[in-house]
Amino acid sequence: MNKLIRLIPLILFIALGAVLYRGLSLNPQELPSALIDKKMPSFELTQLLNPEVTLTEQDLKGQIVLLNVWGTWCVYCKYEHPYLVDIAKGGRVSLYGLNYKDDRADATQWLSDYENPYIFSIFDDLGKLGIELGVTAAPETFVIDQAGVIRMKHVGPIDAKVWKDKFLPLIEILEKENQGIS
Repeated sequence: MNKLIRLIPLILFIALGAVLYRGLSLNPQELPSALIDKKMPSFELTQLLNPEVTLTEQDLKGQIVLLNVWGTWCVYCKYEHPYLVDIAKGGRVSLYGLNYKDDRADATQWLSDYENPYIFSIFDDLGKLGIELGVTAAPETFVIDQAGVIRMKHVGPIDAKVWKDKFLPLIEILEKENQGIS
């Protein structure tokens, strides 16, 4: 019995090491979302650049949409911004912004300074839609299909590798679905 008691610290150490090893092997950008394959949550918010215009989830339907969560306070948003401009110029998807927990004047100035890649940005100053979407930080990007169903959530900035490896395969599938080829 004494030998068994002496082994308890070793067993606990091995168990703790296994848990920590498992944690280190996880990709923090692969956060699961409970909203995958579910409809875009209902919302009613104003447009960032035109506060008189009210937007709803209906404004994002009928096309393949990238909804990019961004803020002027977000360092990685500035990093990915030139790539978002390229994606918008490519015209393959419709790029919308969700300006998250930001100041309207600061965000407007930011888009003026760095070029606006978005068809429009939803102004979510209180973060209500962000909470509905399960946003943990910016940047995050959601892929929404033509029916308004969330098909993917990406946490972190988009760059050429992420675009090629993660977004393009899904976009090709959605394009085929839209053509009835799938």
